Amino acid sequence: MQLKIVLWGKKMEYLGWALIIICFIIAFIGLVYPIIPAVIFILGGFLLYGLFFTFSDLPWWFWLIEILFVILLFGADMMANAFGVKKYGGSKAGIWGSTIGLLVGPFIIPFFGILIGPFVGAIIAELLITRTSIKQALKTGVGSVVGFLTSVLTKGIVQIVMIVIFLWVV
Repeated sequence: MQLKIVLWGKKMEYLGWALIIICFIIAFIGLVYPIIPAVIFILGGFLLYGLFFTFSDLPWWFWLIEILFVILLFGADMMANAFGVKKYGGSKAGIWGSTIGLLVGPFIIPFFGILIGPFVGAIIAELLITRTSIKQALKTGVGSVVGFLTSVLTKGIVQIVMIVIFLWVV
């Protein structure tokens, strides 16, 4: 009987770590598919650790640091896109077009839609709403892609740091 309990405990431990790792992998997939809330899956991995093992391994300062990173990730997403569009001379319409293209693009053109969507969205918004030249609209489209790629890189680094802190604490 004792052996069965020990084996069941080991299986639950493996299951717990497998689910945590799956959450972290989904979070990194969420970097390029913005429909997946990446940071929520990282937090989900932390919560799964607490449920499968113990929350006492995760002190208050760990949660404070991780919540600050969550706020940074949400802000970085919006700021990088807006910065890229603005730096290349785009307007608020270009920012909105880029954001809509970022959300719609992957569904219309799997994989490449993540880059083409914001580009086309920014161009269309600039041409239709602000009535800029095609040259300026194309420049804004490039800015939206640069902003997106900057955002992915920044968020990827922050997510790695979050996971490293988690692994260091546990």
